[in-house]
Order: sequence, then C-alpha cells, then structure tokens
Amino acid sequence: MGKDEAPVVINMTRRRFLITSVSMGAGLTLGVHLAGCGEKKEAQAPGLPEAGPGKAGGEIISDFSFAPNAFIRIKPDNTVTLIMKHFEMGQGTYTGLSTLIAEELDVAWDQIQVEAAPANAKLYNNNFWGPMQGTGGSTAIANSYEQMRKAGAAARHMLVAAAARQWNVPEAEVSAQDGILAHSATDKRATFGEFAELAAKEPAPQEVFLKSSDEFRLIGKTLPRKDSRDKSTGRAIYTQDIKLPGMLTAVVAHAPRFGATVKSFDASECKKVKGVVNVVQIPTGVAVLASDFWSAMQGRNALKIAWDESNAIKKSSVELMNEYKALAKQPGAAARKDGNVDKAMASAAKTLNASYEFPFLAHATMEPLNCVVQINKDGCEIWNAAQTPTADQMAIGGLLGIAVEQVKINTLYAGSSFGRRANPFSDYVLEAANIAKAHGDNTPVKMIWTREDDMRAGYYRPMYYHELKAGLDKNGNPVAWQHRIVGQSLLSGTAFEPMLVKNGVDATSVEGASNLPYSIPNMLVDLHTTKLQVPVQWWRSVGSTHTAYSTETFIDELAHAANKDPVEFRRALLKDHPRHLGVMELAAEKAGWGQALPKGKGRGIAVHESFNTYVAQVAEVTVNSDNSFTIDRVVIAVDCGLAVNPDVIRAQMEGGMGFGLATALSSAITLKDGKVEQSNFHDYQVLRIKQMPKHVDVHIVKSDQPPTGVGEPATPVIAPAVANALFNAAGKRFYQLPIKLT
Repeated sequence: MGKDEAPVVINMTRRRFLITSVSMGAGLTLGVHLAGCGEKKEAQAPGLPEAGPGKAGGEIISDFSFAPNAFIRIKPDNTVTLIMKHFEMGQGTYTGLSTLIAEELDVAWDQIQVEAAPANAKLYNNNFWGPMQGTGGSTAIANSYEQMRKAGAAARHMLVAAAARQWNVPEAEVSAQDGILAHSATDKRATFGEFAELAAKEPAPQEVFLKSSDEFRLIGKTLPRKDSRDKSTGRAIYTQDIKLPGMLTAVVAHAPRFGATVKSFDASECKKVKGVVNVVQIPTGVAVLASDFWSAMQGRNALKIAWDESNAIKKSSVELMNEYKALAKQPGAAARKDGNVDKAMASAAKTLNASYEFPFLAHATMEPLNCVVQINKDGCEIWNAAQTPTADQMAIGGLLGIAVEQVKINTLYAGSSFGRRANPFSDYVLEAANIAKAHGDNTPVKMIWTREDDMRAGYYRPMYYHELKAGLDKNGNPVAWQHRIVGQSLLSGTAFEPMLVKNGVDATSVEGASNLPYSIPNMLVDLHTTKLQVPVQWWRSVGSTHTAYSTETFIDELAHAANKDPVEFRRALLKDHPRHLGVMELAAEKAGWGQALPKGKGRGIAVHESFNTYVAQVAEVTVNSDNSFTIDRVVIAVDCGLAVNPDVIRAQMEGGMGFGLATALSSAITLKDGKVEQSNFHDYQVLRIKQMPKHVDVHIVKSDQPPTGVGEPATPVIAPAVANALFNAAGKRFYQLPIKLT
C-alpha cells in the first residue's frame, strides 16, 4: 500500500529496552494468554484440518501452555508455537518473523511451529498503520523487527528466572540455547517445556536485553522456510481446501461493463440445473448457490440477466488514453515544486521531451479470489487468506450490524496477492458475506471466483499517462525537470484518503516521481487525477510501477543526449543520496559495466527506491534479426538494511524482478466498448519460464540499518533497465508498456 513511514532507528549495540514503554502499537502485551494457562483452546471446527501454519481451527490443548505474550506459546513437550501477526502469501513472512523471535528466545529452529494470529488489532496491529492488523507495503519485517525480538527476549527472561529460582542459582549463571536451559556449575539441564509452568508464574520483566548484531545466531543467516514442507507435500491449507458440513458453493454473475447494475434476471433455467440450490441478487450481481462448483457454474451459464448500463463505462482504452493526453496539456496539482522550471527551461542549451503510456494491469494471482463465510447467532466466521483482517472485520460488521469482535477470521495461506487481497473496500469478502446473508439458514458458503471473473470483474492497477520535459546546460548537466502524471487515485473513497491525499495529490500516484533523488535545481511534478468507473487498487510496488519506468528511462535518455555514460551521469546527480549511489555502483560493478558487448547485445541500468529499500538492476539483452529479443542476464543490488534472511531476500528480488518483467514484455488489460478484452493467462500473459533470464545475480548490501521490506522494491526497476538495454542494443527508445520492438 503506499509508502511506509520511516522505520524507528535502532542502535544495534547491546542496550536495555523498557517493555512497559514500548511505543510501537500493542507491544508485547505481557500477560495476554492466547491459549490460557491450563485453559483449553477452542475446539477445532467440524470438517477442518488440524491446526498449523496456514490452517484454520486448531487442536484441543489439554495440557499446560506457557504463553508469556501474544506471540509465543510453549508446551510441556517443548513445542514452541509462534503466532504470526502477518499473513503468508509466499513472501517468506512466517520465516522472517520466526527468525526474529527465535533469535532472542534462543530456541532451536526445528522446534518452532507457526500459526496465523486471530483477527485482533489490539494485539496484532501493524505498527506502521496504527490500530489495524494487516500485511502490505513491504512492512511485515520492518514494523515487527524490534517488537518480535522483544517478545522472544521477554519469554527467555521468564524461563531463565524460573530455572534460577528452582535450581537456587543466580540468573546470570543460567544459559538458554536451542530450547535448553542449563547451569554448567551444577550440570543441571532442562527443556523450555519442562519449565513452562513455573515460568508462567514469574513476573513479566520490566526491561530486557536484546542481542547486539555480533551475537546473532539466526538473524542474517539462511534458514529453511517454515512454509516450504507443507506446501511441497500438499499439507498446506488454502481457502479452496475448506469443507464444512452443509456448505454450498457460490459463483457470481458480474456485469460485463463497470458501473452497470442488475435490472432484472430470470433464474428459471438456472434452477433446473441439478445441484443448484438457490439464486440470489446481491449488490455486485447475481449469485448462484449449488452443492458443488460445477453445478454452480452450469447454473450461472443458464442465467438470463438484463443489465442497466445507464452509468456504465463504454469507452475503449485508446479513447481513455486520448482523454488523458488532452488533460496533460494543462497544469495539474503540484506534488513538488523546486526553483523556477519555466525560467530554467527557457535558458537551457538543450531540451528533451518524452511521453509514456501505461495500461491497466491485473494482479493475476495464482490462486483466484475465494472466501468461506458462515453467519450464525453469535456473529460471522470467515475462512480465507486475510491480508487486512481489521478492514474485513469492520466491513462485515457494518454489513451485518454486529460488533467487530463478533467477526471471527481464520487466516489461511494465500496463493499470492500482489495487493489484491488487501482491497480497501473488502470487496470479495463482502460479496461472500452478502451471499451468505441473502441465502440465510446459517448455511456456510464458499464463494469462488474463476480466473475469468478475476480478469474481467476485479480491481486493477490504474492506467497512467506521463509527460516529461528536461533541460540541459551547455555542459550536459540537467537544470530543469518537469513531470506531469495523469491517472486514477488509488485512495479516493478509502480510509487512507484523509491521510495520503493532500491538496489534490494522491501520494501513491506520484511516489517515485515527487521524491526523485537526482540533484536537479529546478523541478516540477504535478498530477491530474481522473475519475472512471473502472475499479482500481494498489498493485505490487504501487506508484513506483509506472514512475520508476518513466524517470529511469528519461534520465537515461538525458545521459545519452549529454554524451555521458549513464552510470557516470547518475553518479554525479546522486551525490546526496549515498544508498541510491551504493546499490547503483554495486550492480554496475558486478555486471561488468563498461565492458564491450557483441553486436546485437545491450546493457542497461536503473536504480529506484521504494518502501525505504534501494534497488539497482542491470539487464543484458540480445536483439535478434527477426526483432525478437531475450533478457539474458540481470544483476540486482539491494540495500534493505540488515538482512534478516538472505535467502528470502534473494528469492524476493528474483521473484519481484520476474513479476515486473512481465509488464515489460506482455501484461496489459485493455478495454473495448467498456469491456475487458482479456480473460485468462492465454491473453493476459504473465512471465513464462522461457522468458526468465538465464542468469540472475543478487547482491545484498551489508548494513546495520533497521531492516526494510523486500516484497515489492525489485518489481519496478526491471522494466526501465530492460528498456535502457534495448536502446543500447537496437538504438530505439520505448515509451509504452509492454515493449514492442516493431
């Protein structure tokens, strides 16, 4: 979601942390017992799999559990369960958060089990978002770094204190490592589990020590992921795996044009389909409920619906883009204004202009949207990959007229999201609840979107148009920069609008442009915000998805116009931004920048910061005689502060790069007469394995700065790096994505 707040700077040397004065949200909430001391956890829901990572429900705990805070539970058998406040969608959050707790708790890695936290913003809020539980904006590790370590340190302190008291020895003489407590002088040893009950009787510490970086045993090391085994063996539970007694499957017929509504419908033929149980109208269309998915789909195919399209969009993408271009002829709302651009431009020795077109983009998650809802006398229970549980609780509570606390959410694994499951209006969750409410009878309902539903009736990265103009002095130095952006607001009508839309400027529309790091004395960035019926929301790396491309290809164009090497040109302009400069120089060095390439090959560079993480990429391409091209090698340098798990960072750099590469090569959503033309992966193409570069090298900058996010920052950098490489290979600039050589 938009750009994070600056993370709290932590002194990495050994120091005391006052638990009672933690300022980061819920802090440790010491004394909160998730399972209760000697109490039973809620019994597993009928028909649900056993508890575990990405699993709903939970086993009955019949023995004692030591739960010193909201994030840790230790059983007498020495099993350590860590409660994950951020959900896992493939980005490695469960592994990263576990590392932070385990480091300070001093527990063995293979002892650890992970479990999704219940929806409870008071205990599990995202510390960068205020009283709201959710995952997004590459904030999971960044907002949890200190909090999770304190949780582990507090639990360790109580275990050590209990052992010292029982053994009648000084606390300082009791060691803890790999889940074992020991006193060397008396040769006493015991597991954490053996001291769980006694530790629970210890007072919560008022202060704890956190390790210094040179004491880390787990942080900074490559550890096996906590979700890999279940996912590779089929034990991982996704929404589609949930089966409840009497559950019905629902699919929805959505309007073919955005803005259209149901005028009338005839379900007579639909109800003749074997397995169809009910047909209900809901705010987003007409839902068919059946005993199984196939019957529901056949029933939906038999529906006859008349749509009211009086307020529907009926324009094509080309028509909309022409309107954007006309709008760009006039000044917009200023997002940044330094110096006097008009005066500097008029006196420049050379001026350059460029305009860029960016299409709508689908999230195209591997797992299409789905959600299980059951409404009963006590409230509502939901099973799904909940990315923003608090927002979903509030939306469902408002729909049903119940308290937020009456909306129970069981968070499961997600087959990716890329922002889609963090819909600011809880769209698909509300749709499922509306179906269950309309059907009634407390029947559990599993709503399923097909891939075609997701492509044609979902939410999209907005379409954008950019116009840039720059002036160079006689020495080839940029003296003026003007950047105009036209596109829809991601924040309009959301809870984030009051905070992130100021003076008509949506911060997510201009991020990456309004904070351009290059030292140019006269700069103007302005924005035109359009209003369309096409629903939009954030998409992996948000505003940087388009601003990084326009700024990094245009700065490259300026370098060539100034007859300067693109790296040298950037280096002079980044003198006040050492972290940008650091990743650029590292990527250039590792890629062999400046070394000659054979004819038909090219090398291009781009550098960009998003979510407080700095990424540079060098792409090497080959242009073939038939005007096709391949990306042969990509070198990535990343500065994300302290590297909690280098392997996860590399994976996210590689995956994020591949995700962004698809936008450079093929991905686009287009409208014709107001209807989305694409329907599935055959015509909305994501990256094919044969298109992935054969060589991807990731280099992580060593840092003692607090960790920042890595889920998104690699995505926006690859497209401009490829475009710049293609220019060096083929001598042509590209002002429209996806790239077409001919």
